Amino acid sequence: MPQRQTTATRRQVDPLRLHRARNVLAKVSAGDQAAVKAAYWNIFDLTELGDDATPGQQLVDSVQRRIDAFAETWGGRYPAAVKCLLSDRQSLTTYLRFPLEHHKRVRHSNFIERTFGETRRRVKVIGRFPGETSCVSLVWAVLDRASRGWRGFTMTSKGLRILQDLRRALLHPPTQLHPTDDPALASVTEAA
Repeated sequence: MPQRQTTATRRQVDPLRLHRARNVLAKVSAGDQAAVKAAYWNIFDLTELGDDATPGQQLVDSVQRRIDAFAETWGGRYPAAVKCLLSDRQSLTTYLRFPLEHHKRVRHSNFIERTFGETRRRVKVIGRFPGETSCVSLVWAVLDRASRGWRGFTMTSKGLRILQDLRRALLHPPTQLHPTDDPALASVTEAA
């Protein structure tokens, strides 16, 4: 008699990707469900990426390319399933911007929902923000305080550097060094 899997031995899957997989598979015929399911989970398998599996925009772009490949492969036969996946592609890859050691914990919604609730509570007290920077600062402060109580997170110097870079990108997005009024020159500068 096969031994039953315990919770610790089951593959950890976040609810968002799991629900999206169920939604996609509901739009696929029974004969193709196994192949589509394998292709779907292969999108998020980071072991095959090797050196490209460094957190940040590169990792997000790699997984986005896999989503595009999935769409090309299955879009002709199951357009509704592919549309279901493409409609939520940004939220499926958000956790990939954070350090790899945090993926297992960040992609689950429990921490996120609790943090959103705390942020909402603080926003009610403030009422209105004078600008975007103050809003980002409040959210950062809530996350910073909440992270002190999180168990299972390992903060390495590399991970802290990545989180600081994310904060800097949110607070001070890159701007064009030499703004121009010439539309032809502006389009060339933006393309570069």
